[in-house]
Amino acid sequence: MSAAPPPVRLYCFPHAGATSAVYRPWKNLAGPSLEIVGVDQPGRGTRMREQRTDDYRALVTAMAEHVADDLRRAREREPRLLYATFGHSFGAMLSLAVGAEVARAVGRTPVRAILSAALPPGLQPPDGTDALTDEELLAKIVADGGTPPELLSNSAMSQYLVRLMREDYVIRRQYPRHADLRVGHPLTLIAAREDAYVTPDQMARWAGHSSARSRCVEIAGGHFAALQEPKDIIAIVGEDLPE
Repeated sequence: MSAAPPPVRLYCFPHAGATSAVYRPWKNLAGPSLEIVGVDQPGRGTRMREQRTDDYRALVTAMAEHVADDLRRAREREPRLLYATFGHSFGAMLSLAVGAEVARAVGRTPVRAILSAALPPGLQPPDGTDALTDEELLAKIVADGGTPPELLSNSAMSQYLVRLMREDYVIRRQYPRHADLRVGHPLTLIAAREDAYVTPDQMARWAGHSSARSRCVEIAGGHFAALQEPKDIIAIVGEDLPE
């Protein structure tokens, strides 16, 4: 009888204005060999009491330290444990950059990085969200369709989401400074065919950020299709993990 494949810990980075809570439903869909771990920024979600930073490089370092510490503890329980990263939209760039720093910290690269619905840093357009009023930014959040309506109907929660979005846009404006980011592990690039923000061809440009082979996968739906159909995404992830 062949040995069971080593388990993989998948560190998942949320989209702009969100917390790791968006990945809670994934935990019930993953098999026993795939561990879903949501990653929050300092000052948000599970790390609410920590100091927030609006500097991209400092944020990557803080998140990498958090993930590396978690990985070390997890590997004490299971020495065979491998790890991978997943990032959706705003979280894609962070996931790739954090994964690169974690690799340096623990001396082992991720087995794969899965990126979804995100423009590479060199394709980031000028950001004009500073010119939007809170009401206009909230209208954009509603139109994008990635936030549950029950949250948007609550005035206090909607204002909280607007604040989170503004914080994340400050970080995203700094992404082009890291257009030279390169990793040595393979990428899976997930593109939704009806995504109004990122075309499949643009998603494929992420391949230039890795010296390893990338795989491009197209799925049906819009910008948040990956989060709306997590079972399909977990299946795609499973196809690219070590057997």
